[in-house]
Amino acid sequence: MSLVERRLHEAGFRSIAGTDEVGRGCLAGPVVAACVILDGDGTIVGVNDSKQISHLDRLEVCRSIMSRARAVAVGIVEPRIIDTINILQASKQAMYDAVENLPVRPDVLLLDAVLVESLEMPQIPLIRGDQRSVSIAAASIVAKVYRDLLMESYHVRYPVYDFVNNRGYGTESHWAALRTYGPSPIHRRSFEGVTEPMLLFGRGTKDGGSER
Repeated sequence: MSLVERRLHEAGFRSIAGTDEVGRGCLAGPVVAACVILDGDGTIVGVNDSKQISHLDRLEVCRSIMSRARAVAVGIVEPRIIDTINILQASKQAMYDAVENLPVRPDVLLLDAVLVESLEMPQIPLIRGDQRSVSIAAASIVAKVYRDLLMESYHVRYPVYDFVNNRGYGTESHWAALRTYGPSPIHRRSFEGVTEPMLLFGRGTKDGGSER
């Protein structure tokens, strides 16, 4: 997974960053992006697309990334902003903020199939980037772990929605809670069915769908 980074290094780039976001398809909670610059060839055992790693393994790999990366930063866009600017623009804003929060300015940015037009730097969008680039995969892990911890904290405040297990995705039990209690302050009211859950009876899925 470090082939792209090695080729860029051979081409003269030194601060090679990867960025990715999580939480795009959730009914509740923020969208979170991370940006990571790895040292050397970027090899860290266990780094892979965050969706392919178990929760406990993600925590362990995230610790390795945080201890060995040259720079790591996150960007967070809250539900009320998502409702205002739409989820695509919110995802790009989170990635923009993550890059801008880095203590090191990247020479080039690797992204998972998108461009962040507001960033003035070389960008390389890669199809299935979190499976092809160790930097993007590392960013996806950091973003996922960070967001999961946020949702666990929200579970303490709003336990009826079971955020500790569904992380804000549209599981069957999450839809059931929406039908019973209505949306919480961290639900995305612009998302279909969140403010009218009775109209979507039976549309939830047990596995919550894609964790993107």
